[in-house]
Order: sequence, then C-alpha cells, then structure tokens
Amino acid sequence: NQGKNLFPMELLGRDRKNKHSHFICMSYFSAGPKGDNIYEWRSTILGPPGSVYEGGVFFLDITFSPDYPFKPPKVTFRTRIYHCNINSQGVICLDILKDNWSPALTISKVLLSICSLLTDCNPADPLVGSIATQYMTNRAEHDRMARQWTKRYAT
Repeated sequence: NQGKNLFPMELLGRDRKNKHSHFICMSYFSAGPKGDNIYEWRSTILGPPGSVYEGGVFFLDITFSPDYPFKPPKVTFRTRIYHCNINSQGVICLDILKDNWSPALTISKVLLSICSLLTDCNPADPLVGSIATQYMTNRAEHDRMARQWTKRYAT
C-alpha cells in the first residue's frame, strides 16, 4: 500500500520546503517534523504583538493522518493558554480543522489561522464557555487572566 501514502508524503514535503530550511517560518510561527516521522510535527507560535498573548511562546503538536490532505491534521496546544476556543487539553475549536477543512490548505495557512484566533477569539463558538462569557461580559478581567496565564505558562 506504498502508493496510497505517496501523495500525502509529497504534500507534507511541499509544506516542509522553504528557501532557507526544512521549516515553515513566518514572522510569528514555525513548524517542522519532530524527528524522522513526517506525520508528527511540532510548532511554535509567538503571541501576536498587541494581543493578550504578546510575549508568550506557545508549543503545539501537529499530527497528520495517512489520509492527509483529505483529512485535516490534528493540532493541539502543548502550552496552557487562557482562551475560549482552546480547552485545557489543548484542543482547538477552529472551523478549518473540522468541517471547513480543504485539501488546498497548507500548514502555513492553518498556523496563520491559529495566530488570528489568538488575536480575535470566537466567543460565539467556544470550547470553554466560562471564558467566552467572561470575554463578552468582563473583558478587562478576561484580558488580565489571559496575560497572567501567558506570563505563567508561556514565558
């Protein structure tokens, strides 16, 4: 069944390629294989400037199934974060990682979407209802807690 895995492996290779290294590097995130297993990646996201996560360094795991790119990768935060769309297990509520996945999406685009989620959370579709409620009803306290968690867990 070697041929079945060739296509996803080629696509993962496409996602890995960069002029300067084997990592996808944008201003605020990077990603690449953990080791020899191309299906297991590690990512680092820097808290976006001006956000409550500024100054934080967040680590994520990315796991690809053999069905990639037809199935989305599983992306989870390893670093604790105070966010209504990311629960204590690191699971991320993001439409492109679920029903709105497209095989045309690259890991760069996925990580860019996660960075955007750190700047603009989506309290209308929360994983952590109490944080979403706090975000909508007491933004100052929400922001204080998010900054506190960032300082405690991501610096």
